[in-house]
Amino acid sequence: MANDHTHAPRRESDRRLLLGALTLILAFMAGEVVVGLVVDSLALLADAGHMLTDAAAIALALVAMRLAARPASGAYTYGLKRAEILSAQINGLTLAVLVVVFVVEGVRRLLDPPDVGGGAVAVVAAVGILVNLCAAALLARADRRSLNIAGAFWHIVTDLFAFISTLVAGLVILLTGWAQADAVAALIVAGLMAIAAYRLLRDSARIFLEASPRGIEPGVVEAGIRDVEGVTGVHELHVWEVTSGFPALSAHVLVDSAADCHERRLAIEEMLGERFAIAHTTLQVDHHDDVLPASALGRRLHAGPDDEHSHH
Repeated sequence: MANDHTHAPRRESDRRLLLGALTLILAFMAGEVVVGLVVDSLALLADAGHMLTDAAAIALALVAMRLAARPASGAYTYGLKRAEILSAQINGLTLAVLVVVFVVEGVRRLLDPPDVGGGAVAVVAAVGILVNLCAAALLARADRRSLNIAGAFWHIVTDLFAFISTLVAGLVILLTGWAQADAVAALIVAGLMAIAAYRLLRDSARIFLEASPRGIEPGVVEAGIRDVEGVTGVHELHVWEVTSGFPALSAHVLVDSAADCHERRLAIEEMLGERFAIAHTTLQVDHHDDVLPASALGRRLHAGPDDEHSHH
């Protein structure tokens, strides 16, 4: 319970920062769509599309944070903590779809460029850089250990670079009249979106597939447990992530017959917390001479009623 109280102010602070960034992005995105349609700029519309995913990322992050904060109940023994990871995966898929759309349209416009108002594109892009700098500054203050918040932050950072390329394109069109610069900028935006999509999908998939958390190697964890005094064996070791920043571990540990199982379990838990920052553990600790060897266990499991009776 104390842990929940500790995290509550952090969550509330993050929520306010996300809301501030969301308000900035939605207001600017609406204006960008209007200007993009008026001057027929694919680069501006691509930026607006990316900003839409930024807004969706932040909105989903807000919903997921609220769901993840609910206490565990009923069938959901971990609560709804993975709602954050689900929202990160949805954001990644949305970005991937937009990448395809803008690449196809960008290539078409390279071959048949329309007339684009370079001045308007440059002005909107310059404002977009300022808006994204403000939004990025807000999210930089939030807890980016959360994959959800990190996803929203990287959306905005890639958007910032996208606006820089759009500004350059607008200036090129204005100064040289080379209309293809708009399509080139749109393709650069699509490339940045593809990188962000890959990262989100890769990291969220690792959690859904219950891979070990990044930076935690199961072999190293097992060696650390074996190094604890009195430990003679480690079996069924599993390390996974319930949600970003929430690693969990379970294992069957065997200890010397002279050791105290409860005391050794506490020592292992302390080591896991200090070395690997794993606080959520489920450890079964037995004396090694109280556990049947695998061969004997197999014979007992496969023994029929007559065989079992004959041993007595």
